[in-house]
Amino acid sequence: MIRILIDSASDYTVSETKTKNLELVPISFVIGEQTYTDGYDLSRDGFYELLQESGNFPTTSQPSPQAFLDIFTDVKEKGDELICILLSSALSGTYQSAVLAKNMVEYDSIYLIDSLSATYTIKIMADYACTLREKGYTAHEIIQAVENLKSRVKVLAALDTLEYLGRGGRISKTAAAIGDLANIKPIITINETGKVDILGKCLGKNKAIAAILKHLQETGADPSFPIYPIYSYGTDNCETMQKKMQKEGFEMNEMLQIGSTIGTHIGPGAFGIVFVTAN
Repeated sequence: MIRILIDSASDYTVSETKTKNLELVPISFVIGEQTYTDGYDLSRDGFYELLQESGNFPTTSQPSPQAFLDIFTDVKEKGDELICILLSSALSGTYQSAVLAKNMVEYDSIYLIDSLSATYTIKIMADYACTLREKGYTAHEIIQAVENLKSRVKVLAALDTLEYLGRGGRISKTAAAIGDLANIKPIITINETGKVDILGKCLGKNKAIAAILKHLQETGADPSFPIYPIYSYGTDNCETMQKKMQKEGFEMNEMLQIGSTIGTHIGPGAFGIVFVTAN
């Protein structure tokens, strides 16, 4: 049997993983002195509310090798195959924990994919893997297909505030404060090395929406995959963007809320898209 595992940075809900027959390893995050298990201890709105209330920058706590080892041991004992699609190794030690666990269990039919991404880009990869599994593809065929896909899956998000980039040290707090006063809306992405990167800076929300739309028009979107409008906390900005993109002829799927892994860097009010570029 082919089994597929993801971590909670994929932003699947627990119920979705059960529906799709996915195995889930949660990532924890720390705010202040309190540790929370992603997807279990707080709702997504609750996370952003806590983020706003706290002056502390959240840190993620990667799963231990043991969290993977328990599943890997079960896979080995049952003679199954396991495909793991995991959070970018440039953003967390989650992938490395899985590598350590695989080395401990000494079983060749466990396959690790470094997504070099996060949030719903991983969902698109895992959904694709599930579809291929249902069609009877072998594990090696699924892995090759996902590896071919992952460089084409993109996330673009416009930030409502620079505060959280400042908190996380990606820009200085002074630059963040000046940018917010000037109504600067940065657009971030995850680059080819799997790191959060600032793609551009726009003056105001409308220009940020226009910039995201322009990028989508220039790269094109593969119609065989969904375009997901995404948001962090508060749907108004995302709804405005979605309507403008629909007017330009893009078919948009349901809005999805960004979880804590990327939410830590972007804060409330952010909005954007996840899509697969055209061939």
